[in-house]
Amino acid sequence: MALGDGDMADINHGSNAPVSNGADALEASVPGATAEASSHWMALLTQVGSEIARPLTAAMERINTLATTGKIDRRGLRALREEVEAARRAGMVGQQLARFASGRIRQSHERLNLTQMLRDQLAQHGRDLQARGIAVRQTMKPAEVIADASLLFGLLNSLLDWCAEHACMSADFRIDHQTWPVQARLHCRFAYRMADDLMAGMPTPDLDTLSWRLVEQMAWTMGLEIEREESGIETQVRLQFPRTVNREMEGVSAIEVDEGFPSTLNSKPLAGSHVLVLASRRELRLQVREAIGHMGLVLDFVTSVDELREFCSGGLPHAIVYESVLSGERLDQLRHDIQADLPTFVFIEIVEQGDVFQMSNFEGLSLARVGRDVLHSALPSALVFELSKNL
Repeated sequence: MALGDGDMADINHGSNAPVSNGADALEASVPGATAEASSHWMALLTQVGSEIARPLTAAMERINTLATTGKIDRRGLRALREEVEAARRAGMVGQQLARFASGRIRQSHERLNLTQMLRDQLAQHGRDLQARGIAVRQTMKPAEVIADASLLFGLLNSLLDWCAEHACMSADFRIDHQTWPVQARLHCRFAYRMADDLMAGMPTPDLDTLSWRLVEQMAWTMGLEIEREESGIETQVRLQFPRTVNREMEGVSAIEVDEGFPSTLNSKPLAGSHVLVLASRRELRLQVREAIGHMGLVLDFVTSVDELREFCSGGLPHAIVYESVLSGERLDQLRHDIQADLPTFVFIEIVEQGDVFQMSNFEGLSLARVGRDVLHSALPSALVFELSKNL
């Protein structure tokens, strides 16, 4: 279980916030700009409160029962954890939406491999989707787009979170191209209810959860066209990328492109990435927070290998940072299991003393190492280097 300890960092994204299908977006994203915009953000604020309060109320009832009886079975404990986790996710999404509402988003456009990024995100979410009984089918043509790396990363992550919430049995992901003008299109299709439920007149599930609201907001901010259609038991989402690299033409002269990730950490290239820190000592947890708290990451902390394993069983973060004194056979086995499925998954070991700074693949290393003496300067660089390899 993650520690409180104020361990969840703010999530910062890099772009200019919007409101409708990327065109006249900016004006309506700023609170108070228009009556329509104010209504939009008030509705979202109400939804954030509702999605936090609902699972917490259920969790509180379980806790009151536990306090009265002194007993809770395994099923009740699992339900309690899921309820607390649902409230936590809603709070995190609320933090991200608040960044868009502020109107202070700045984008740094790069040439990005959309196909590879989606494949990496599907691999990252693989265990969670599998645990929910969702089979994934992929049909992807190569596609490169011009976009802000952290926003595109967050968009794909949020789309998969939303899919995991609602999909029954399977989900289809497809990337193709519109012929003219050349534009990449990402399609996500899944059944959100069973045919038997429809025939029985069961209530239609609400697909407009906070995860979907975040998908919408990110797409609008990035200037993408987004459409969603429901037909009986199935929904389909289409995201269209106006800034697509046409490989048959020379260059992209109308667009200024950065080749690679930004050169300064202040641009927050990894904003929204989830980093899990294994550290048994409070002073080291504080030191890690001070070192990377400015990067816009989502931070969680655990204090033992057992807690680390339990946390990862519910879904993997994007990187695990751990102190070397907790190394051992059990941690090595967990690392081996994760990297067997995801060879490029990021592990960073904090060496107790010295100014060590080694990247993965250095002399055959499958993880990065940072000395505690240079933690403040080296850990941010290590995270940027290691995580950016997966973009």
